[in-house]
Amino acid sequence: MVLDSFFNSIFGWAIDISPVVGIAVVSFVMTFMATMAHKLMTDQKFIGELKKEMKEIRKEIKEAAQDPARMTELNKKSMEKSMLQMKHTFKPILITMIPILLVFGWLRSTYETIPINFFGIHSWLWTYFILAIIFSLVLKKILKVH
Repeated sequence: MVLDSFFNSIFGWAIDISPVVGIAVVSFVMTFMATMAHKLMTDQKFIGELKKEMKEIRKEIKEAAQDPARMTELNKKSMEKSMLQMKHTFKPILITMIPILLVFGWLRSTYETIPINFFGIHSWLWTYFILAIIFSLVLKKILKVH
């Protein structure tokens, strides 16, 4: 891959320490970049209000379990809010997708010959995803990202 030397210069030191440390560092950096892109490229106040509205709609749906007409109306409203949220968060997803795909290509080629063991998981991909989920939850809480 063309960018191998670039990514090796940035993350190679972490892989030299340990294959798991390498994946953890890459996962943290990529998750941090995606979280910051999401925070900076979306209207956080609007997204927060939208999430509150959706939570309230879900509560109303549970309460309207015996009223099919009301449930249909609430489900339609929920779907509209979900589409609105997706529309507002799509741009940062698209922008961060390209670097993530490039890094995944490098990780695949790098870790195809390096054995890994992360709490019994022997796949760099699953290790990356588990760590990314954990990092994402923590970063969103710390950085107050909706």
